[in-house]
Amino acid sequence: MTTLGLIGSGHIGSTVARLALAAGYDVVLSNSRGPETLTDLVTELGPKARAATAAGAARAGDIVVVSIPVKSVRDVPAEPLAGKVVIDTGNYYPARDGHFAELDSGELTTTELVARHLSGARVVKGFNNIFYRHLAELARPAGAPDRSAIVIAGDDQDAKKAASEFLDDIGYDTVDAGPLSEGWRFEPGTPAYGPPYAGGADNFWETSGHPAGVDTLREALAAAQR
Repeated sequence: MTTLGLIGSGHIGSTVARLALAAGYDVVLSNSRGPETLTDLVTELGPKARAATAAGAARAGDIVVVSIPVKSVRDVPAEPLAGKVVIDTGNYYPARDGHFAELDSGELTTTELVARHLSGARVVKGFNNIFYRHLAELARPAGAPDRSAIVIAGDDQDAKKAASEFLDDIGYDTVDAGPLSEGWRFEPGTPAYGPPYAGGADNFWETSGHPAGVDTLREALAAAQR
């Protein structure tokens, strides 16, 4: 059975965990405070979920989702992620994360910064442009007419294929935005971030999920400007 490792078990991480469990995955969760702080969540999620350290979750996962603030990227254990498909959900918020010169200048995108730290991993950007409540609400079986899509970017085609298969398993189609350098197209402040999953509402966090398919997200990516 395929195992999903989670480094970071906040809103997005725990939502992905629930979707993965519903799809039949085993899940190993971690956070920055230690496995004992995840006891209630693991109990809620059931017998196919367990808690570990970040390194333990990294080692256990066939696919690993990293869902932490950008300021904590250097705390992610790199060695046990070597060779693995890693999906980075992070967004850069200077008010929270402090300033990173490479991100402020546009030299790197957020996930390129993560990939530089996790130099042995096969890093894919994903889950960063959808509100966690919408992520939970909009999952649909393959072929459903109201199935939504998740945008990804990555430099490794096989890793993107694995990420797309995982997304399909948990209820989503995939839109490939290209290499990691194109990840800015679905970061905060772009047309693809938030409103597509809320029927176009700017206050997307206050709105119920609205299906956003492949065509909708492709149009939003194309409209992005720097």
